[in-house]
Parts: sequence; C-alpha cells; structure tokens
Amino acid sequence: MRKPFFTLAGAILTSLFSAAVAQTTPSINIDTVKAGPFDMGKMWTFDTPPKDYFKQTYNFTPDDKWFEEVRLASLRFADYCSASFVSANGLVMTNHHCARESGTGVARKGEDLNNNGFFAKTPAEERKVTGLFVDQLVQIVDITKRVQDAMTAGGSNETAQLQARERTFETIKTEYATRDGFKGLELQTITFYNGGRYALYGFKRYTDVRLVFMPELSLGFFGGDPDNFTYPRYALDCSFFRVYDNNKPLQTTHFFKFNTNGIREGEPIFVTGNPGSTERLKTVAELEYDRDRYLPFVTTLLRGRSNILQAYNATAKSDSILNEIFGYENSLKAMGGQLEGLRDPYLIARKAAFEKQFRAEAQKKNIPTQTWDDLAATTAELNKLFNDNAFLSPNPLLKGEVLSFAQNLSQYGEMVTKQPQRAEQARELMVAPTLKSRALEEAYLAAHLTEAQAALGANDPYVQAALGGRSPKEAAAYLLNNTKLLDKAYVNDLVTRGGGITSDSDPMLVVARAAMGRFMTASRQVRPLQQKQEVLRAQLGRYLYDVYGTAVPPDATFSLRINDGVVRGYPYNGTVAPIITTFAGLYDRSYSFGNKDPWKLPARWNNPPAELLKQPMCFISTNDIIGGNSGSPMINKNREAVGLVFDGNMESLPGSFIFVPDKNRSISVHAGGMVAAMRYIYKADRLVKELTTGR
Repeated sequence: MRKPFFTLAGAILTSLFSAAVAQTTPSINIDTVKAGPFDMGKMWTFDTPPKDYFKQTYNFTPDDKWFEEVRLASLRFADYCSASFVSANGLVMTNHHCARESGTGVARKGEDLNNNGFFAKTPAEERKVTGLFVDQLVQIVDITKRVQDAMTAGGSNETAQLQARERTFETIKTEYATRDGFKGLELQTITFYNGGRYALYGFKRYTDVRLVFMPELSLGFFGGDPDNFTYPRYALDCSFFRVYDNNKPLQTTHFFKFNTNGIREGEPIFVTGNPGSTERLKTVAELEYDRDRYLPFVTTLLRGRSNILQAYNATAKSDSILNEIFGYENSLKAMGGQLEGLRDPYLIARKAAFEKQFRAEAQKKNIPTQTWDDLAATTAELNKLFNDNAFLSPNPLLKGEVLSFAQNLSQYGEMVTKQPQRAEQARELMVAPTLKSRALEEAYLAAHLTEAQAALGANDPYVQAALGGRSPKEAAAYLLNNTKLLDKAYVNDLVTRGGGITSDSDPMLVVARAAMGRFMTASRQVRPLQQKQEVLRAQLGRYLYDVYGTAVPPDATFSLRINDGVVRGYPYNGTVAPIITTFAGLYDRSYSFGNKDPWKLPARWNNPPAELLKQPMCFISTNDIIGGNSGSPMINKNREAVGLVFDGNMESLPGSFIFVPDKNRSISVHAGGMVAAMRYIYKADRLVKELTTGR
C-alpha cells in the first residue's frame, strides 16, 4: 500500500554499516548498456500535455478540451493523496488508506468504523469531516523567466540566489491574489526540472467534505503489510466522500463516470494524480551516495526501531504504536526496494548511459558540462561529513528522548555565554522530557549505542564517552539510571544557572558534549554544500529542458500529472501474473491463512453469493506511479473511471530513480469490483446507481 507520501528528516541520516553496502556483482560493460526511452518516466504535466506522443503511441488524439476536463475532474486529497470527482453531484473517490484517519474521525459514541465500515444510506447521513479539504487545479501560469531572472540577478552566491527565488515566489503570489480569475484561490508555486521551469498553480479549495462510504479496515487493508507492494492483490482500498457547496451537494459537469467493464489487455489507460517525489534527474554520483550512505542507514535505523516497537507492543497492545509500526514497515519495504534497485548494476549502468548521452547532447548545444563535475565534488564532500552530521544529530528517533534533549541542552549552555540573545529565545524549550515508556527509551538508547559502536568504531571518542567500558545495553541502563535530566526541578535550576550546563557532570550531558561539537562543525559545513547542490540541480534541470524540452517529463513534485500505460501482465515467481484478480481469490487467500489477521474477513462477508466470486477485484497496468498517486483515478480514452490506483508491485520500487516498465506495475481496484462489493455485500444501492449513471 502506498502510504500518504512523506520524507524522513535528513538530519538523522548516516551510514551504520559501511561493510554492508559492499556488493559482489557481475561486471557490467557500461558501453554496452543503453538508456531506455522512458527511464525518466511518464509523469507528464498539464502545462504541456503530450498530445503528439499520445497520437504516435496510441493513435489517440485528445484535444485541449479532453485535457481540461480530465484536469478539472482530478483532485488533490488534503496534502498527501489524490482523488477525483466521479458524479455530477460532487461524489469524490479516493483510497481507503488515504481516508482512514478522516473517515474514522467522524465515528460517534459506540461506533467502530474500522471494524464495521460506513455507508450513508441517505444524503442526510453523510458526515462532514472537520478539517478535510480537496483541491481542484483551475489556473496554470508559467513564471519560469521571471523566477530565473531574479535568481540570476541575485548573484553567484547560492544562498542569495535561493533567497531571491523565494522572494519572487511570494511577490508573484501576492500580485495574482487580487487578479480576476485568481481571487479566492489557493496559490502555489510549482518547481519542475529542479528549477528548469516554474509555474503558479491556482486551486479551488472545497472544505465541506462529507464521508459517504468506507469499507472495513480488514477489506481496505486486506493482507496488511505482508501483501504490501505485492501482486496478485485483493484489497478493497477505496472510499467515497461528497463535496458540498452552500450546504448542498456540489453540482459539476467535470467528473469521471464509472465503466465497470472497461479493462482489456493491451488497452491504453491513463492515471491522473499527484505523484509525491521522484529523483530521476539525480546524477550517478548522487545515486551512489544514496546507495552507499543514505539508504543503508535509514533501512537499518527503521528496522531496529520497528523491532523494538513490535517487541514492546506484544504486551502493550497500543493502536497508536501499531500504526507507527505499520509506517516503519511500509517505509522499509519501499526504501528496501529502492536500495535493491540501486544495487542492481544494470540499472545503474542505464543511469550512467543516460548521463553520458545527456552530457554529449548538452555539449552539442554549447551547454557547460561542469555542473556534473561540481555535483560529484559536493557529493564527495557530503560523504566525508555524513557520519558526524547525521549520526551525531540530536534526534529522538536516533537516540531517544533523553540523550537528544541533553544535546540540545548542551547547545543552549554554549549559547548562554556566546549568544545570549538566542539563548533567551530558546530558553522556554529547555524543559525536561516526559517519557511515554522507560522501557522503550532504554531500548532506543541501547540500539543507538550499538549502532554507534558498529559505525564509528570502538575507539571513537564519542563511543568511548557513551559506553564507558560497558556494553551498549549496560551503558543505556547506566545512563538512564544515573541521569537527573528527567527531574524537572533539576533541569529548571540548570537552565536558570545557564552557563553551568557546560560543566555539569550529569552522565547524559557528558555524552551529549562529546557529540555536540562534532555535530555542529559538520552541520555548519553541510548547509552551504546542500544549498550549492540545490542550485546545481536547478542548472541541470534547465539543461535537461534545453536539450529535451517536454519530451522528457520532470520529476514528481506532488503536482497534478497525467501518465499513460497499458493493461498488461508480467512474468513472476516462475509463472505469469494475471491482469485481473477476482473475489474468488480474496476468499481463497483468506481460507489459505485460516481466516486470521491480516487476511481475516468480517462476518458480513461470510457466505457470499456465487455471482460475486467471479467479479473482478483488482488489476495491473504499466502506468508510472509513486507515493502521492494513492487515490488517483485510472481512466480510459473516453474519460471513464475504470479503476482506482492504490499500490505498485515490488518491481516498481526502483521507480524513485528510474522507470523501467518491463515488470513495473501499478495496482488498482477495479471499478467493477467496487460496484460489485457495494451491490452484493454492502447493499449500497444508492451509491451503485450514482456511480453507474453519474447522477
């Protein structure tokens, strides 16, 4: 399941086990590997829709009206997912996993919507979700020249250029906010090609959004984490809401009518949605840095923290911790798939082939190629600073609450004498932490010390100060048993004395001081390097656009895109994946696991009618999606909704840096499957009629 997209805090990243990334791979002759025609993907923008490409590829010539209607029927669901209008009465379709928090938030006393689902049998029963909104893109303005000119005028200093860009963004939004056609819209500046192009988008925001239908959690998340990013799938990962305007259902002509029989093998199919983030324009040097530094650490870190929480929750039985575990496991699968792709010498060779081709084409146009070398040089500098900047960071996920607080407190102590004005501003933040669980705190701290010893070495000064000759587990217990930083009165006295913090003998502060100087030194060097990289990537984006134009789409930026593909199976596990799964497969999977979680079906699903079993449930296609596409409609050439995107297979995970459609598959809930479930199980006849007629 593609969760609502998010990014991890970069400050916690470091490499724990450098030996773990050393791979023995067959030699690849890079000169024999060629870049694929769509390695940069198919996430086309509505600013410059791919009309000619669609005509050449599918003998399909959509006009401006087609693209406009598709754009206006497509929605952004809050700030993390996609959605669409699917009736003339403001009915909105998105994923169950996008809507879960919003949907369960309207539960009334005694209701359990996770276990029982929800269906409003009458319009009066549709429930408003406080704080939920959907955005419809109604205005697009190209602001590229103005922004790039402002950055150039900002000078050669990277910081000044980025500041000039941000000022220009704000000026443009202020200007357009009062113009006809833009008044009342949510205005957002969009970056394409890392700065090769810029646009101003105007969204009409709808804030009266009401829940209409949501299946049980066991159907929306059928198979749980074990089935996540796999295929064949059997999840009813859908939910429906309705937009209201002036307390009445919104009347719109822009929507996707359901086609419950619209899936044919080889048929062209389109996804409209808001893919969150891809990094396909990254250079090979940057990707190697991700492979050897960033991803090995993140996956090791998340695996350790997930294991700790799972052990703790075996007795705690906390739903909030369970959700945290789900989040870690989802990220682990996603990042693990990216890492596996980066370790594939063939895929890296394809990236190298594209980079070589790109540089050669740039040279033909007299475009300077120094940018690639500068990016490689800054990446090498970041590599040297990685451990100190990231591993010694005061981050609770990395070190636990107490040691992270101790490091922040140490920094405050330094500011008292060197930067008293800043210290005064930070003083109110210096409050002793309140632990949710001492057992979890000790486990997190012990994990950090174990990882530090492995990554930095036993002779590292920080490791020696932290362990004091003890094992990591013993040291964690000693530090927590002997610190006074959980005593609010003690901490308050320390903060009041200010300068005394730098000499206090509390064991947590001693360890924190061993980390703080190195971390601060590294972080001061990292920031300008990262700013330089941002400017260099913008240059590279301009070059990409200058060389290839709109023939190569930009990376995902959680902005509305349309991508194309076809319904197609693929070889897997020694056999062939079918293009469609059925409800019969849902029951087979449940029975095969003894009807136990996460394959357990609710009571209402017992004894299904025979007609349901042969109905389609999910299907696959070659479309290019990423996190943020969750909730995207899958449509055909007639602008009919034939499915609802909810996931990709394991083979799609390298899509963060390269799109390889050979086995990459998007997974969707079949439109016919959603209607069949409503008809045979939920008896949601009102909704079935609306979806199949559009009214």
